[in-house]
Order: sequence, then structure tokens, then C-alpha cells
Amino acid sequence: MHLLSALLLLLLALLCQVTALETVTGLYGKTVAIPCNYGTINAKDIVMIKWKYDKGDAQSGDLLVKQKDQNVSNYATDDYLGRVSMATNFTLLLSKAKLADARTFTCMVVAASDIREFPVNVLINKSPAGVEISDKAVELEFGKLTKLGKCVARDANPAANITWLRNNKTLVADGKGISIKNSVEGDSVTGLSTTMSTLEYSAEKADAGAQFSCRADHPLGDNLVSSPMTFTITYSTENIDLQVIPQDRLVEGDNLTLKCVADGNPAPTSFNFDLKGNVVKVENRDVYTITNISRNTSGVYKCSLIDDPSIAASRNITVNYLDINLSPSGKIVRHAGKALDITLQINSSTISKVYWTKNHVKQDNQPNFTKLAYSDSGFYECWVTMENLKRTASFELVVIGSPVIKHLKESNKDDQQKILVCEVEGYPKPAVSWSVNGTLLNETSFPNGNIAHKIAVEPSTNLNVTCTVFNEFGNDSKVISVSSLFEEVRMDKQDTAKDGDQTQLVVGVVVGLLIAAVVIGLAYWIYMKKSKQGSWKTGEKENGSSEEEKKLEENSQKAEV
Repeated sequence: MHLLSALLLLLLALLCQVTALETVTGLYGKTVAIPCNYGTINAKDIVMIKWKYDKGDAQSGDLLVKQKDQNVSNYATDDYLGRVSMATNFTLLLSKAKLADARTFTCMVVAASDIREFPVNVLINKSPAGVEISDKAVELEFGKLTKLGKCVARDANPAANITWLRNNKTLVADGKGISIKNSVEGDSVTGLSTTMSTLEYSAEKADAGAQFSCRADHPLGDNLVSSPMTFTITYSTENIDLQVIPQDRLVEGDNLTLKCVADGNPAPTSFNFDLKGNVVKVENRDVYTITNISRNTSGVYKCSLIDDPSIAASRNITVNYLDINLSPSGKIVRHAGKALDITLQINSSTISKVYWTKNHVKQDNQPNFTKLAYSDSGFYECWVTMENLKRTASFELVVIGSPVIKHLKESNKDDQQKILVCEVEGYPKPAVSWSVNGTLLNETSFPNGNIAHKIAVEPSTNLNVTCTVFNEFGNDSKVISVSSLFEEVRMDKQDTAKDGDQTQLVVGVVVGLLIAAVVIGLAYWIYMKKSKQGSWKTGEKENGSSEEEKKLEENSQKAEV
């Protein structure tokens, strides 16, 4: 009974010790610090510290011993020789950590009245040395499960996990288009693990240009990703398209290129071109060109694969055309007053637009000549446009006939000469003559058969002057009355003399009146002066005698007369 109780107590103590076991994780090749957590024991009471390790098979090996007030004694042998040391706080320092160091290390503490052990479980981890893809496929075939490559993450502990990525998104095996096989190999010397993962992938057309990579996941958190790879996706042709170059509307005279475009990869390089029933085989090219096309080129065209004629495409091609016929054309000569019919015929594949020019100036409407006038003469051109087609036709109209005097007038009159102008309309250019001798100033020709003939004359008497015009088709004349240049000059001088005489008369009257007024005023002033002087000398009254007043009145009356 006592023995059973002792065994139970010992088992309970062992369970408590295992439960309290501390774990330290070290890095492969680095120094691992293994602490001695001696709990509540006072450091001053510690007599000795001893580090040992579990050798297996219930055996232990001594490493270091530290007596109080003494240096550390090293008892390490075999693989730990020269790799262990003790810090001042009794921590065990293990350098150049190896996978074999993953075991239990125990710190035994001897106090004045107690002996305790503090075990520490040591783990050694290592990140993968790298991750890369090998056995890369040359190309992937559409819809076929193909080995894409093998991803390898070397020398890790614990072994890394590998994840495949497409455009940085995880690929998950589905048993159909994605198959992933993983394996792990250990190194017999280092104990490190290498993880390998093989991906088989059924590509789609959308995978062209997609980036594939793999990632190594590890407990240390150093997730490594391989360099991305792209693959050529091969697939057979399923669809074909016939393209027409240029894509704009085709017109007569263009060069037409037919291009056969297939969706296969690699694309086929040889095709059959069906040119309205005439089949032409084209190798190492995907185009066929027809030069200088016409309206007869219009029709249905096809292209197909040489090895599979059932894969084909067709296109109905229309060549646009534009023909015009202008009647009459060239140089047209017509008499004034006559009519001229203009006919424009248009033959086109679609609606066209027409505009006219006369002497290169755009007109609002097509010319209509019901009664030709000299002003209708000119160069006429019609322009017909349709899409990117343009056609032109033209004629030159010359209106002929006998001359007609439109105006005969006198202008720019001055004192030296008179200017006469005879304005004439007619074609061919008419000759101009006058019934008087004059000096030709100029002869100005205007469009549409108009002429202005200008002369200067100096008539000494009143005249009736005649302007006569003529050409090969007839003549015309008009008369204008011209007054004498000298008679007008005399009339002007007479008017000037009469005006001068009248002015002199008015001035004489005004001057006489002014002189009379001055004389009267002067006489009155003298009289008044004398009258006042006599009064001052004789002492008589200021007004004077009656006799003197009578004399003054007589003198005044004489002065007024």
C-alpha cells in the first residue's frame, strides 16, 4: 500500500514536470539561447548550476558546471565540444545550431537545502534555401492536361508547403483541369527537408499571357515566391474570318486585299481563296490582293483552310462607281437671245451630290439658258461627288451677236474739255467711231462683251455727237447733244460783271450817308462851343439872345440842306 502511494506521487511529479516543460525555438546555424528559469530560488542561495542534455535511451550527458564563486567547468564532448557556453544569468548558449540539437536540455539547480531541475525543449527551424520551377513545359495545349512544371523548395525544417499561383491567385486541384502532386525528401546528412510539387494543367485560350508561379509557405513566415512564367497556348483553328482591306467603301480603281484570319495557335499560314468561283491556293501568306478593281469585281468572296475546307468564311464585296455625261461640252458658241439646253446624266452605285461653278466661283443652281445674254459667257464646270469618288465635266460658253449701245453720256465736265462715254455690249469686240474729232482717253474692256469707249472734245458750237459701233454681226448708233464750250464761258463772265456793279452801288450809298452824318455832327459841335464862349465874356444868360438863336437855327437848316 505504501509502495503504491509512492509510485502515484512519483507519476504525479513527472506529469507536473512535463506539463511545465518550456520550449525554445532556434534558427539553424545560429546561436540558441536556452534560459535557466530556476523559479523562486534566490540566486544567492544557489551553490551550483549544471547543464545537461538528453542523449536518448534514458541517458543524459553533462555539458557545463558552475560552482559558486568558481569559473564554469566544461564537460561537453562529441558534437557539443566547443559549441556551448554559459551566460552570467546561467543561460546556456548553443552556437551553430543543428537539427540534432532538437532535444531536451536540463538546468539542474543546487541550493543550500534543495535540488531542482528545469528542463527546456529545444526546436531548430530553417526557412527554405529558395524556391524555383524546373522541368518547365515548352508550351501548353488547349484542353489537354499537360505537365506545366515542378516547384522545388530546398533545405527547410520543418518542410515547406508549396502553393501554385496563376496571376497571383491560388490554384486548387480539382481532378480535371488542375492536378497537383506534392512530395518531401530529407537530407541524410543535414536532416533538412526538400519539398517538391508537380502541376499538371489543362490550359484555356485565356491563359495566353497568364503568369504562373509557386510559393513556399513556412512556419518562420518567410514565404518565398518563384519567378513568374508565361506559356504559349496552342490550339487548333475553330473559326476563320475574311477581312477586306481597306475597310472603307471600295471604289473603282482601288486595290483590294483579302485577309484570312484564323483563331488557331500557331495560326495556319496557307489558305484557299475563292474569287467568285475561281479558287486560288496561297501558301505561306494569309492575304490575296486584286489591283485596279472595277464594278465587275463586286461579288461573293471566300477563304478556307487547305487541310479542312469546312472551316471557311465569306464576304459580299461591293465596288462603288460613278459615271457622268455632260451635254454639250467643250467650247460652245451661241447667238445672244437664243436658248441652250444643258443635260447632265449620272450613273452611280448610290446617291450623289452635284454643284456647279462659273469661272471657278460656286453657283447656287445648275445653269439655265432660256435666252442667252452676253453676261452668260464663261467657263462652266459641274462637280459630282459620291462617298470618296469625284467626277467633273465642263464647257466654255461664248455668246456672240451684233453690238448694242447701252449708255451714251457726258461726264467729268470742266472748263477745258468735255468727256463723252459710249458703253457698248457685243461679241466679237465691236469697233467704235464718233461723228466728231476727239482725243481717245481710254477704252476699257469688261467681262461678258462689255466695252466703255471714252473721248475728250472741245466744241466751239452746240453739236449733236453720234457714237457708232459695229462688228461682223451688225451695228448700232446713238446721238447725244453737246453744248458749245465757249458760250458757257461768256455767260459765266457776264454774270460775274453784273454782280460787281451792284456791289459798287451799294458801297457808294453807304459811304455818302456816313459823310453827311459826320458834317452835321461837326457843325453842331462848333455852334455849341461858340455860344458858350460868348456868355462867359459878356456875363449874359447862358441860353443867349433871341437874335443869336435865330442865326443858329438858320445855320442848322443850311447844314441839313
